[in-house]
Amino acid sequence: MASNFTRRDFIKISGYGAVGSVVSGKLINGKSSPESKPPESNVRKTPTFCAMCTFKCAGWAYTRDGAPWKLTGHKDDHHSNGRLCTKGTGGWGTYTDPDRLKTPLIRTGKRGEQYFKEVSWDEAFEYIALKLKKIAEEHGPECVALLTHGSDGSFFKQLLKAYGSSNIAAPSYGSCRGPREEAYILTYGEPVDSPERTDMSNSKCLVFIGTHIGENTHSSQVKEFGDALANGATVITVDPRFSTAASKSDHWLPIKPGTDMALLLAWINVIISEELYDKQFVKNNTTGFELLKTHVEKYTPEWAYTETTIKPDVIRKTARIMAKNAPATLVHPGRMVVWYGDDTQRVRTGAILNALLGNWGKKGGFFNPLKADVPGYPHPPYPKPSKTWRDAFPGKFELANLALSSGICYASIPSVDKSCSFKGWIVYGTNAMRTMPDRAKTLEAIQNLDLLVAVDILPMEITGWADVILPECSYLERYGELRVTSGKKAQIALRMPALDPLYNSKPSWWMVKKLADKLGLNEYFKWKNVEEYLDLRLTKAGTSLKELKKKGVITLPDDTPIYYNKNEKIEFDTESGKIELYSQLLEEHGFDPIPVYKRHENPPEDYFRLLVGRSPFHAFGRTTNNPILTQLQNENHVWINTLIAKDWDLKNGQYIKLENQDGVVSNKIRVKVTERIRPDSVYMVHGFGHTNKFLKKAYLRGADDSTLITKVHTDEIMGGTGMRGNFVTFIT
Repeated sequence: MASNFTRRDFIKISGYGAVGSVVSGKLINGKSSPESKPPESNVRKTPTFCAMCTFKCAGWAYTRDGAPWKLTGHKDDHHSNGRLCTKGTGGWGTYTDPDRLKTPLIRTGKRGEQYFKEVSWDEAFEYIALKLKKIAEEHGPECVALLTHGSDGSFFKQLLKAYGSSNIAAPSYGSCRGPREEAYILTYGEPVDSPERTDMSNSKCLVFIGTHIGENTHSSQVKEFGDALANGATVITVDPRFSTAASKSDHWLPIKPGTDMALLLAWINVIISEELYDKQFVKNNTTGFELLKTHVEKYTPEWAYTETTIKPDVIRKTARIMAKNAPATLVHPGRMVVWYGDDTQRVRTGAILNALLGNWGKKGGFFNPLKADVPGYPHPPYPKPSKTWRDAFPGKFELANLALSSGICYASIPSVDKSCSFKGWIVYGTNAMRTMPDRAKTLEAIQNLDLLVAVDILPMEITGWADVILPECSYLERYGELRVTSGKKAQIALRMPALDPLYNSKPSWWMVKKLADKLGLNEYFKWKNVEEYLDLRLTKAGTSLKELKKKGVITLPDDTPIYYNKNEKIEFDTESGKIELYSQLLEEHGFDPIPVYKRHENPPEDYFRLLVGRSPFHAFGRTTNNPILTQLQNENHVWINTLIAKDWDLKNGQYIKLENQDGVVSNKIRVKVTERIRPDSVYMVHGFGHTNKFLKKAYLRGADDSTLITKVHTDEIMGGTGMRGNFVTFIT
């Protein structure tokens, strides 16, 4: 299979190619070919990096005659490698969207009623400042939290710290990647980060378990996956659904949902019992091997078969393939790993398997990332908060290294045992109504706030509940914080405005400066504008804003090796200084030091486990109103197995509704009848079914999975919100 991989196949799995650009050209210019060469004097080329997902691919924004033209990747960027994904090429749709928020708004009716009045920026800032000062006086500044997503949230982070609160949370930590990071920190002493430190292009064997690569279309990862396929890598995909990655695999293991840890433990059993592990690596760099060996004796492939429905011979065969290709075998750490409440332990099982394969710091495994050193802008020390979100949860989630958005949400609901519940939220660039499960709890929390500020580009569900709405201009209209991410090169990328902001929208750095003035916090923001802020930081890093405006991306010299030498002893940032197969830290906190498989509940009769994923055309719900990308996909479908569809007399393309175990009913959604999913599960893409009527292209188009997620299984180790314990049935 891998040897037959072609460029056409790569386009299919990546979403690359001319589609996004052609659609963009038609929409913006009314012409069929955006690549027709215009006079050079009419074209302006501006450095940018994408805000359509967290990978922040660097590229160039082209305007022609002062209007949007196209977006391309930056050839020197180790994220985009010169090409943007479908979402990235559709970025101009964020700029041209007619439904954009256009001016500051202050609520006049009850929360959620969508009654607002237009105000000036000064009025909006005055309102916010008065509320924040009152909260600080009556409850303390620590009772204000920031929920944020995106690189430009850093300016609001600085503001909140200057105000006196450290309660800053990204919903993605608790509802997407958090268990993965904590699992690797517990095992290796450091996270895998984002973009992940995976050396897929050099892998000889790739194992995907808990990742939708090819559908999440993160450019660098998809390219590396394509490189691996072209080089003949063996691919093993574990998924209840025949995903895009599964379609490119040598082995698809359609596992029973909820049993992934059983399979991982059985793989470990085979690799240890058959002595297929990297003996020298394990001896030099791990602790707890003998305890692990004893622990997994009972987790045989025969036992795992009864749990996973994967046959013992398949388990043994795939384990041997991994070992044969080690250390260039990579068990991908996954994304969106919050499933059943035991997620840190499940991901840790995969981390232990990687350790046995000896792939840490090895070619084809996990490389050692490089990162540019860019000093911050000088400011006085931030005031030290007297309390944090942890105080609302004494003795819980002590191993969480970041604040939990769900914890902030629950701590915003007053109770007799809380000395202070949160009184104010600033929500930047994240639709909290959809990024946190258990919507009823979110609404209850919001109704108890004294202040809710929403900073966004579009009228999302959260803006309808805000007291103040601040319209941010799109990423193509503003300077942003520098992109300083880790990877195989130490790089810095710049985003600068390609066009002036439309309407009365403003960049976040400007908002923060003005709010700091109102709050008397000017000393923390002494730069006169963002260009001065960026230039000083870049000068300290050995370059300048002028240089970066010209180049877009610069690579700083760094000869630190990204791989360890063979049999080199490695120092890990753990208590033992080694990879901890047996975790003393977990044991000290009352958790299993080695992962223990625990069976999860099965769907009731006539119900099916709800599985959720993502579309290659959209960045979840952030782009489902995008006038370019909606031409590629404007609603989601529910995948239903052919046998189940026959039993229920469901037809392909038919609209139905889904009802979950708690009686919550979704909006209508089209049926996709397919053999590509197990009969005990259904699958839908997240991000559709918006309920804010001001999103004219996305309003009630498809179904919203987050409304159906009413049962949440909390990860006891780090507080992640497991969402795969929900079941649905069909209403025709």
